[in-house]
Amino acid sequence: MDLGIKGKRALVCASSKGLGLGCARALAEAGVDLVMNARGVEALEAAAADIRTDFGVEVVTVAADVTTEAGRARLLEAAEGVDILVNNAGGPPPGMWTDWDREDFIQALDANMLAPIALIKALVPAMMERGWGRVVNITSVSVKSPIGVLGLSNSARAGLTGYVAGTSRQIADQGVVMNNLLPGFHATDRMVGMDRTQAEAAGTTPDEIRADRSKSIPVGRYGTTEEFGATCAFMCSQFAGFMIGQNILLDGGQFNSTM
Repeated sequence: MDLGIKGKRALVCASSKGLGLGCARALAEAGVDLVMNARGVEALEAAAADIRTDFGVEVVTVAADVTTEAGRARLLEAAEGVDILVNNAGGPPPGMWTDWDREDFIQALDANMLAPIALIKALVPAMMERGWGRVVNITSVSVKSPIGVLGLSNSARAGLTGYVAGTSRQIADQGVVMNNLLPGFHATDRMVGMDRTQAEAAGTTPDEIRADRSKSIPVGRYGTTEEFGATCAFMCSQFAGFMIGQNILLDGGQFNSTM
């Protein structure tokens, strides 16, 4: 299927690994030139080199922390005029509600709510002027089904979801489509690490933890970054113009609801 976005240009945040990398690769396969961002230089450059080799698109890399004003300024300079924005950031650490104070919440909001909003505000006006744009915010299944130990993430991502719900409908008539993509369990480095940590605490193996966790997923397995990236690319495509302000679950059916 021709997604109709060949020659467009996209900023994909946190795209050196995991779900962000899956999105970057899927967009590159569709012919989209990229601005890739992550904090770690080595992994970012390696991922960008692979994409250039595999798909022949132009890739600009910006190693920066987008939660800081200086990091965003560097990134926005490189991403000026992009047609597509994929907001993505790793979640804050787990814990219990008694563990967190105001500063913990501020850090979570900076990473998972305020930084994405800042990028939206900076890049969407030019998309509106050109009459075409796409924004995909990678959030989490936790905005629909809160995860107790991820209270910081639940809060910050829910805040972004509320912002997108209103803003997406204010920009739609100018050809800019904005939606959220909600991952469940996917086979990423972060998930592998979480399985390993839980296995060590339980005195078992990561494979056993993964098998046990997969029992709660109707498809019986973790999702892949390729599946996730392909869904993101579709949401950025010419076919997504009537999809406005939606929260698209990609969780293998784990969230159990009629609607």
